[in-house]
This record gives sequence, structure tokens and C-alpha cells, in this order.
Amino acid sequence: MRPTRRALQKGVAMGGASTIVGPGVSRAEARAVAPEPSERGAMNEVAEAVVREFEVPGLSVAISAGGKLVYEEGFGFADRGTGEKVTPRHLFRIASLSKPITSVAIFTLIERGKLSLTDRVFGPGAVLGTDFGAPPYQRHVGDITIDHLLTHTAGGWSNDDADPMFGHDGKNHRQLITTVVADQALEKVPGEHYAYSNFGYCLLGRVIEKLTGASYRDFVRDQILARCGVRDMHIAGNTREQRAPGEVVYYREASGDRDPYSLDVARMDSHGGWIASAPDLVRFLVHVDGFAGVPDILRPETLRAMSKPSPVQADYASGWAVNANGNWWHFGGLAGTRTLMVRTSRGLCWAALTNRRWCDTGSYSAAIDRMMWNMVSKVKAWPT
Repeated sequence: MRPTRRALQKGVAMGGASTIVGPGVSRAEARAVAPEPSERGAMNEVAEAVVREFEVPGLSVAISAGGKLVYEEGFGFADRGTGEKVTPRHLFRIASLSKPITSVAIFTLIERGKLSLTDRVFGPGAVLGTDFGAPPYQRHVGDITIDHLLTHTAGGWSNDDADPMFGHDGKNHRQLITTVVADQALEKVPGEHYAYSNFGYCLLGRVIEKLTGASYRDFVRDQILARCGVRDMHIAGNTREQRAPGEVVYYREASGDRDPYSLDVARMDSHGGWIASAPDLVRFLVHVDGFAGVPDILRPETLRAMSKPSPVQADYASGWAVNANGNWWHFGGLAGTRTLMVRTSRGLCWAALTNRRWCDTGSYSAAIDRMMWNMVSKVKAWPT
């Protein structure tokens, strides 16, 4: 079950992420302390109510204000079978929260002069050249640029029932991409239509590998995450036995959702393959949020380019959902996980990770979004 990403982004826009943060979280009234015990208790009650309502096995939440990690908490179970409780240190599959990370990696290469948004992806003289097949290609494949991949405007390969990333079992990246480029035609002219594409971000991972000579994982860990103080993020394994130390167990829906351990998550690396803790995602966010205090790993003009809405999709930029209020965010979802991370215009950043995907994904996502805005509203003044 994969509802459209357009619907999920609308769900946030109708909920918390599109609203101006109210007086309860005003930077003008801020004080440089963490939430008071009574405030923290009220925040915990909000989270616990969502855990009960949606029968969430486990939830991890982290919040920063003014660049400081001021709240981190775990709820429920990392492993129901053993009774192991979730802590802020537990690792979760973050699914499409991987896309903002990949976007930051691409913009890092742009800053270093190795890449341009207008560079073509396929064909002689293009970034990937003929690594995945030579012309003649399917119509318009040779016109796809880096910008098209970042903004989901390549013209096809979308997150629908024919999503290439959820088929082609047993194929590695080279085999998968070669097959899709040859056999799965684009539906639109590149640059004219938004269609959320996991495959497009898979291609961006290969662009990173081509230009750096390193694996996608190693480049991101060494050149992006390490600069954010993040040391415990990994590309997920596929099976329960391949879980990393400290990784939660994932649970499927009784309504027939796919087995979380039947997915090739490792192949999803650059579009949905990372595992992380909620605090580490917040550490990443505060290093790319554009605010003073914590030095960003990208220049201000680069951050503006990365968060600029697409001409054909006003609520999506390059790897980030955005809105007119200056908030950036992204949802993630796979069988067994639902995730959210947000950078607000008022200097708050947060991440929420769960180890179950609800059958009604839209309502579950909206509930997690509302939960986070309700949690931060319990604090009278946040630190800056």
C-alpha cells in the first residue's frame, strides 16, 4: 500500500507544518533552557496518546531549538518479543527521510564544482554517460537533468504500482537501472510534470558514486554525516537477522501490508535505505537549517537553492517538502516504518520515527505531524 506522495504532502500542509508557530514556541520569548518537567510530562502525554490510538509498537522523538538538542524520548517497544523498550539511541529505518540526505550530498558536489543542476544524466558527455546503456534511449531519457531528479520532474518512473524500486527482485543497481532505462518509458516531458520518484533518487546515488569514486554510503557518511557529528547511521540490512546493533524490530499490518523483511532496503540506499536514531537526524537537520548558532555544512546560497520550490510543484523543492511559511520537511514510509523530520522557520527541528506503518497511511502521517506540533506547543518558550 503506497498512497501518493502528493496526498501525504498535502496532509502535512493541512496540518501543523504549514502553520506559523504560535506564541507557545516564539523565538522572541525564548529562554535558554530545556522544557520544564511539567512541560516534558505534557509532551510525553501527547506522544503516548498517539501510541495508544494507532497501536504503535515503538516511537522515538527528538527536538532541537536554537541548534541545541533539548528533548529526546522513546515510547513503547523496540522489540515486543523481548520487551525491550525504545530509547533515543535506537535505530529505525528512516525510508524517504533518506532523500533530503541525498539532496545535501548532491548540493555538496555542486558546491565543490563537480556538478551542475543542468547537467544531463544519460548519454555521451552526460554524468552517467553510457554506464547504463547507450542511445537510442526511450523518448526524452537523454533530456533528464540533475535538477529533474532532485525535484521529481524527470517525467516518469514514479511511486505507483509500477515503481521500479519495488520490483525487479534480485537485480543489483546496474542491472536494475539498465533494465528500467531500456524498457520503462517516460510518461511526460522532463521538467513539465511532478511525479514522486524513488527511482530518480536511486539514480542520484549512482551520480554520487560516479563523481566521487566512493560508494554512496561511504561518501555520505564521511563527507556529510561526519561533518554533522553523526557516527551511527548505516544502510539497512534486508532481513531481521541483518539488523544493526541497536536497531528496532519492524512490524507489519494485520490488514495485509507487506512483510518488512521481504524488502530490498539495501538497494534503496539513496532514496530510502538509511537507518538512524531520532537525535542523529536532528543533528543532521541543525547543520543544514540555515540558522545561526550551529555552522551549516552548505553555504547560504546553496541552502536557498536546495529549498527553492519547483516551478511545477510549489510544495516540493530539491529533496524537501516546503511551504510559504519557510518550513521544510519530509515523510518516510515502508512496510514496518513511518517517519517524519521537520525544520521549522522558527528554529525548531525534530524527528519522529516508528516501527510500524498504519494501513491508513494518510491519517497516520497526519497524526504524527499533529503530535509533534502539539508536543512543541506544550513548552512556553524554547531556547535559541
